[in-house]
Amino acid sequence: MNKPIVVDTSVLVSALLGPSGPARELVRRCLKGLYKPLISNTLFLEYEEVTNRSHILEQCPLTQPEVRELLNAYYSVCEWVPIYYLWRPNLPDEGDNFLIELAVAGNAHSVVTNNIRDLKRSELTFPDLYVMTPEQLLRG
Repeated sequence: MNKPIVVDTSVLVSALLGPSGPARELVRRCLKGLYKPLISNTLFLEYEEVTNRSHILEQCPLTQPEVRELLNAYYSVCEWVPIYYLWRPNLPDEGDNFLIELAVAGNAHSVVTNNIRDLKRSELTFPDLYVMTPEQLLRG
C-alpha cells in the first residue's frame, strides 16, 4: 500500500490522547509502513508545539518521554517534503493552507484530518487529492 498521506495535527493528537480508535490505528499503520506520512517544516513545528502543550500532556496516558519516543519513531517513517511553491488554496482557516500545499508538493493521496469541513472549502481544488477522516481512510 504505502500511499503518501498528510496527517493533520488533530489526528496525531487524537492518537496520543485516545487509548484506541481510528487515529491511533492510522499512526500504527504509518509506523508499520502501510502509509507514508509526509512532513514539512511547518507541519513538524506544529506537531512539536501542539504535542508539548501542558493541557495535551496532562490528558495523555503516556509520559512526556514516551510521547517524545513515539514522535521520534513517527518522524523516522515520515518523508520530508520541501515546499518550493505556495498554492494558497484560500481555506477558511489560513493556518490550514500549508496542509494542502504539502499534499500537492508530496503528491499525496489524501489529507487525513478531523476537520474535514474547513479543508474541503478550498477555492483552489485538486481533483486527485482527497480530504478524509482517519475512519474513512482506514475503511477505503
